Amino acid sequence: MPAMRRIQYHRYGGPELMRLEEFELASPGAGKVVVRVLAAAANPMDWKIRNGDTKLLTGRRFPRGLGHDFAGVVEEVGEGVTRFKPGDAVLGAMSIKDSGAFAEVVAADEKQIVMKPAQLSYEQAAALPTVGVTAWQAVIGKGKLQAGQSIFINGCLGGVGRTAAQIALMRGASVAGSCRPTARQDAEALGIAPVVDFDFDPSPLRRRFDVVFDTAGTLAVKAARALHKPGGRVVDINGSPAKLARSISSRDFHLLIAKYQSEDLEYLAQAAAEGKLSVPVARTVPLTDAIGALTELEHERTPKGGKLVITPYS
Repeated sequence: MPAMRRIQYHRYGGPELMRLEEFELASPGAGKVVVRVLAAAANPMDWKIRNGDTKLLTGRRFPRGLGHDFAGVVEEVGEGVTRFKPGDAVLGAMSIKDSGAFAEVVAADEKQIVMKPAQLSYEQAAALPTVGVTAWQAVIGKGKLQAGQSIFINGCLGGVGRTAAQIALMRGASVAGSCRPTARQDAEALGIAPVVDFDFDPSPLRRRFDVVFDTAGTLAVKAARALHKPGGRVVDINGSPAKLARSISSRDFHLLIAKYQSEDLEYLAQAAAEGKLSVPVARTVPLTDAIGALTELEHERTPKGGKLVITPYS
């Protein structure tokens, strides 16, 4: 396969290390699928990995590609792949160790790819995998939320928070949450009530929720536990050694490290195709402009209200 371009880096560190460079993609190994990328979406995990926060998992082999979530068209399949064929429109995610979705082409694990519904654009499809799977496994997997129950989402309008709110509402649960004061109306329009500021007093909401989901990592454990009912659960997705230890020793605190599963992603993609689930896209940039846009997102957290999506061509 001829050399392609991707955003990559040659050592762990800040955004100034990102480069748009040529790389050679080897023929797909067993269980791998080569996809021509038509859209890729950014997530905070992308720069956390580049910064070296997960180097114990990702190792020290460089250069490393950047990015995980993508959508595109299958070009080639490796040995043993039976679910896909060249020409299939798909969406999926690279593994943490592999990464490299901000590219013209990727080789991803068959188990982390699903067919793209025709109703979704490639940009919409690329925005879905990480936030969708994380929200689903937090709300349904760890939280075990049922119809008629209630959930409080700290950071209810972030990518994961907004998706979690929609999943909970689809399941017939009621949703409350916290967000910036300027975004209160957006949260209420989504069906979230009550909506409070990030620095809210938990006392009026004491023991009201079956699940408390902290997407932002800013909710004190004592406050989170004050919010849930007896027998309720706290779910956190912001890992740390202290939270891992608490998750192991506690009955009500659960730290989620999401794992891509095609069954989850297929369900979410179908829900999005049916209009039940939406992950907004706030900005789309070509690959040639992506480093600047990624740096701005990392430093300024802009654009707000949706995903940054990268396309390979202008």
